[in-house]
Amino acid sequence: MLWINFLHLYQPVNTDAHFIKEATELSYIRIIRALEEHPNIKFTLNITGGLILRWEELGYENLLKRINNLREKGQIELTGSAAYHPLLPLIPKGETIRQIKENEEILQKHFGHKFKPRGFFIPEMAYSPKVAKIIKKLGYEWIILGEIVEKGKLGKTDFNKIYEDKNSGLKIIFRSRELSESYVPETLNKIMAKQKDNNLAITATDAELYGLRHNDPTGEFEKILKNPDLETKTVSEFIDGHKKLEKIKPIAGSWVSTEEELKRGEPYILWSDKKNKIQKNIWKLANLAYKTVDKYEKDENAVWARWHLVRGLASCTFWWASGKDFSHIFGPLSWNPDEIERGINELIRAVRTLDDATTRKTKIKAEKLYIKIKQMVWKKHWTYYWKK
Repeated sequence: MLWINFLHLYQPVNTDAHFIKEATELSYIRIIRALEEHPNIKFTLNITGGLILRWEELGYENLLKRINNLREKGQIELTGSAAYHPLLPLIPKGETIRQIKENEEILQKHFGHKFKPRGFFIPEMAYSPKVAKIIKKLGYEWIILGEIVEKGKLGKTDFNKIYEDKNSGLKIIFRSRELSESYVPETLNKIMAKQKDNNLAITATDAELYGLRHNDPTGEFEKILKNPDLETKTVSEFIDGHKKLEKIKPIAGSWVSTEEELKRGEPYILWSDKKNKIQKNIWKLANLAYKTVDKYEKDENAVWARWHLVRGLASCTFWWASGKDFSHIFGPLSWNPDEIERGINELIRAVRTLDDATTRKTKIKAEKLYIKIKQMVWKKHWTYYWKK
């Protein structure tokens, strides 16, 4: 079996230190150690710039060195991304470019001043033609997407093919949702036990699946890495092995989009549901904060205003307000008032931080919206989720 395994390493940059440490100790270090112990295994990783910043703060410099050693040996391929994990199709173009470039600077600090990834991970695999064109213009060659954005349906994708995006010129590979939403090593071990012929598996998951979300008591992860019938390649190696490209026009969507959502024209409903009044108001606050910080870019506190802004724009701010159940893919119920507050606190602080006296009217407007969101969140929590 040929396994193309893409792993996404991300924690919100403003989350509590113990959450970073837990994910790092239970999942990230486990993955790196497994690669060190199996020099024939290759994975492609996206490590967000925000997580690297927290690793620097928390003393994980040695882990970064270990990752770089594996990268230099060819076992790890790293991709580009947006530093603070915003939903790129829903934020301004200028902010998208700025976060991609900041992510590059963070990667170059640890992996070489000339380091430039070939591939790019769009946060939440939230594809749009607009975003794809930006990524291509910034020098990236390929992206990985959820299979549903190829034709708007699941189960229709030929994973053996390499595609070319007519919208942007980027090369595309698709992940299998069915495989990726299982505990991948366990599923692949079962497939390999039954079938000896040459199979292909392309999976893309959060790296926390390997330890934090699933403790793997039978060691299925380590077991599959020892299997002599397993072959692995990085995404770039897999792409380079195909000379022929099939041109397609992907549609807007994410790695969790459903066929029904795409038919309704709601490609990013998990983060921006027109029926979700809390999310709608958070986006109002986010847009107000962005426009204000952008307008006052020469303010003496502009750096700190932006410091708060990017943390509030992270997809988690909106994800935790969606109220969806992800237990079927080893995740939680995406409802947490404290996490929603964490995000909106950053957005309001972005506005509060500005020093210019002419921002006072905007500050009052933002404060009213902020208080409204808090009231809505806690009312919903105590009247609806508390009963469950």
